[in-house]
Amino acid sequence: METYPHNFEEKVGFNEIRSLLADLCSSPMGSDRVAEMQAVAEHAEASRLLAETGEMQIIQNEEGLFPDLRLADVREALLRIRPMGTYLEERELLDVAAALRTIEALIRFFHVGEEDKETPYPHLQDLLCDAVAFPEMEKRISGLFDRFGRMKDNASPSLMKIRGELASIEKSISRTLQGILRLAQSEGWVEQGVQPSVRDGRLVIPVSPAYKRKVKGIVHDESGTGKTVFIEPSEIVEANNRIRELEAAERREIIRILIEVCDGLRPHIGALVDCYEWIGLFDFIAAKAKLSNEWNAIIPILQPRPYMHWVKAIHPLLLRSLKAQGREVVPLDIALSAPDSRILIISGPNAGGKSVCLKTVGLLQYMLQSGIPTPLSPDSTAGIFAKLFIDIGDEQSIEDDLSTYSSHLKNMKHFARHTDGGTLLLIDEFGGGTEPQIGGAIAEALLHRFNEQQGFGIVTTHYQNLKSYAEETRGLVNGAMLYDRHEMRPLFRLSIGRPGSSFAIEIARKIGLPEEVIAEATKKVGTSYIDMDKYLQDIVRDKRYWEGKRANIRKEEKRLEEAADQYENRLEGICQERRQILDEARRQAAEMLSESSSRIEKTIRDIREAQAEREKTLRARQELNAFKEELNKEDAEKEERINREIEKIKRRKKRKQEKEETRPPEPLKKALPTEQPKPATLQVGDTVRITGQSATGTILELNGREATIALGMIKTTVALDRLEPARPSKEKKTENQQTPSAQMIVDQIHDKRLDFKQDIDLRGMRANDAVQAVMYFIDDAIQLGIPRVRILHGTGTGALRTVIRQYLATVNGVIRFADEHVQFGGAGITVVELD
Repeated sequence: METYPHNFEEKVGFNEIRSLLADLCSSPMGSDRVAEMQAVAEHAEASRLLAETGEMQIIQNEEGLFPDLRLADVREALLRIRPMGTYLEERELLDVAAALRTIEALIRFFHVGEEDKETPYPHLQDLLCDAVAFPEMEKRISGLFDRFGRMKDNASPSLMKIRGELASIEKSISRTLQGILRLAQSEGWVEQGVQPSVRDGRLVIPVSPAYKRKVKGIVHDESGTGKTVFIEPSEIVEANNRIRELEAAERREIIRILIEVCDGLRPHIGALVDCYEWIGLFDFIAAKAKLSNEWNAIIPILQPRPYMHWVKAIHPLLLRSLKAQGREVVPLDIALSAPDSRILIISGPNAGGKSVCLKTVGLLQYMLQSGIPTPLSPDSTAGIFAKLFIDIGDEQSIEDDLSTYSSHLKNMKHFARHTDGGTLLLIDEFGGGTEPQIGGAIAEALLHRFNEQQGFGIVTTHYQNLKSYAEETRGLVNGAMLYDRHEMRPLFRLSIGRPGSSFAIEIARKIGLPEEVIAEATKKVGTSYIDMDKYLQDIVRDKRYWEGKRANIRKEEKRLEEAADQYENRLEGICQERRQILDEARRQAAEMLSESSSRIEKTIRDIREAQAEREKTLRARQELNAFKEELNKEDAEKEERINREIEKIKRRKKRKQEKEETRPPEPLKKALPTEQPKPATLQVGDTVRITGQSATGTILELNGREATIALGMIKTTVALDRLEPARPSKEKKTENQQTPSAQMIVDQIHDKRLDFKQDIDLRGMRANDAVQAVMYFIDDAIQLGIPRVRILHGTGTGALRTVIRQYLATVNGVIRFADEHVQFGGAGITVVELD
């Protein structure tokens, strides 16, 4: 990727990313890779780099046994032993063995060369397709050393013999020296508790200078204070000499073994150096993955063309800084696409986040094309740019005799010459640094050229002519960094589609600039310019307001759809439960009818068998009447039980409906069935039916609050309040005809909600009429689940507002009410929040 200027990485902050990655590397080889990292301009290469890092992110989050990459770099030492007779030191040889174990562990982890096993990390596996492991060589080296890194005694027979003799002589010297030391202590030449020490590799005894003649031997050293001399007794001089000879022989044998081992390594030096390169590459990828996981970074959809649709983009360094302070970053939504919105012109107040937005775009795009995931929303899409140019900050140079504006123009010259359809331009404070009128004109001309060259870019400015030019020109689009003019603080949110205001007058007033100065400045610039700035502010404010309204409408529509789905499910459940109850009632009735028929047949058979004897006949008839009464009683109880179940279902359904809707819509009231008033009295012979049942019967007798009715061949006793006159069959309507379908109800509610207006204007109305209108208005709002409405009553004497608020205080569904914000009408409007 081509970048400009030479310190592009420093300007966008990528040098700090390099530093963080280097700190996360476990080996010098990984740090070298970080230093060599460059952004690429090919889609396939950028996709591959990002895929490798993405796979490593998964490994770090899910795998727990990834090989340890903490290794020393011995590549130079390996290259050093190319001549015959050279060797690696013991520590270096151990590091080579560790590298061989690591490369072998990587090959095993990614199943390289194992055709019967598939890895979920194909891109990382491909990196090792040419890697070679040397298990025998690693085993040979590791077998030479103990766990402390010292060459083992059995590394060779000669080494074992030398060390055996060394141990024997050292024991003999120790016994002799201890005897001499005890004698010297008994004679008072050496203080009690003194132990032998070592000087120049030889064992000596610390002796006071007054007694140094008493101990025969060689004086090797004395203390800094002169109060102690170190004497090697003559009895152990020869033994010490022999130890020195054996130590030299031991070193020669160790070197011989090292040369022998390195002779086996020498033919494979190139492959061994490659092992370190692969380990460094995986260490580098692991560092990128660690940093990405720290930021919750993702890999967006990557297009092979210049394109940008970033959702919730976050500057990673700003995220790191604010997180340490316990603060949150405001994400940015940025979109650049050909042909209509290739260059974004961002305006807004100073310290509002324009430059941060510019740096965020530059840094994240450079990170993506360097193979580093970025903190974006997963539904973001990014493209590939071949060139990244930036002009930001003060490039004043005394040596080159360049002012800030001269440096700016020098950058613009490079931009104008080299911009094409694959270029991303990042220009901060476009046209600034010189006289505003000519600076704005030059900036507009350059912007026209960049647009003609099909370049992409982010440009920040305060110039009004650039905002107007962007509104009128295809390929350019305005954007604004939002600002809260009431609290006088930036919101750090980017809004694309409208230019922003610089809020110069408001900021000056907040800082405390004298009001007469502000008034004079306003007069000089003209009221039309000030009004235009206010219009921009109003547009931004209204856009925010309606965006919030749109979000609320979508939320409410979703809630209504969920409520409709729940109603349909509950209604279906109730109908199914009712069918089950009716089926059970029919089954029991059939069983009773079958048993009745059996009893009647048995009675007839008994009468015939008794030859119609009077007593038996009477007894049979009594049994039959008793059975009929029992049937009637059981039938009444079962009918009562069925009715109770149906009543429970209806009450449960009614309660659920009351929770979802305070009352049904006005058009639905006419469609719902209404109960007919019952006559004051019922008489014997009237045709009636039990409430909720379709079967009709005739009243046989009245007993106080109960009546005995005949339902076909069955008589039963029922409470009067459960009876109603039966209507003519031609007037009966099925329940399905009487009750509107759930879909009809949902459609009617939806239509009424679309027509409902959340504002009502009462100005000019009498108090009684206004209260009546508010009553209907609030009822409709509660019924439709509207959370917030506004009542426009004006200020005037305040009488209309008083009576309206007195009524609102009595409505249960009203949570609270208050004056509208002064910016939107103040005391002339009452805002009502509903439950």
